Amino acid sequence: MLDILITSKTRVKLLIKFFTQDSNKGYLRGLAEEFHESTNSVRVELNRLSDAGILVSEKEGNTKSYSANKKHPLFKEMKNMVAKYLGFDRLVEVVIRNLGNVTKAVVVGDYAQGIDSGQIDLVLVAKDINQEYLNFLIEKAEEKIKRKVNVQVFDEEPDFLEGMVVFDL
Repeated sequence: MLDILITSKTRVKLLIKFFTQDSNKGYLRGLAEEFHESTNSVRVELNRLSDAGILVSEKEGNTKSYSANKKHPLFKEMKNMVAKYLGFDRLVEVVIRNLGNVTKAVVVGDYAQGIDSGQIDLVLVAKDINQEYLNFLIEKAEEKIKRKVNVQVFDEEPDFLEGMVVFDL
């Protein structure tokens, strides 16, 4: 969907990077390395997104770092669009809605950092989950979103939990 509307693959990668987690930052050379793209193609897209006000930049020594503009009127919509593109909306719908007793779901790992590795790591805070049913739901979610899904379940929210919250009661 996103890659159909936005024809620049580099721009799509930047939107995924900056709109999956609020704290994601990047600088030109690091982004070019991460995306395996030329610095020129990344620079062009960073400039376009900055000129549109979607990204903001700040000087950090000799480098310029970029991040999502949380004050942009379309910030929430951009986050939602990226989440839908990655399949998180389907994951939440299929796994959480039907599972019951889930109080929180957080995407951690690569996807939380804006890296499309093909594997989604999900932490569920839930009680009395039927593991057999959860495995069935994970299998169905993987078929729908065409990505590997790894799920960890905790009775209480762990202290170390950082990532992209996709469900919170």
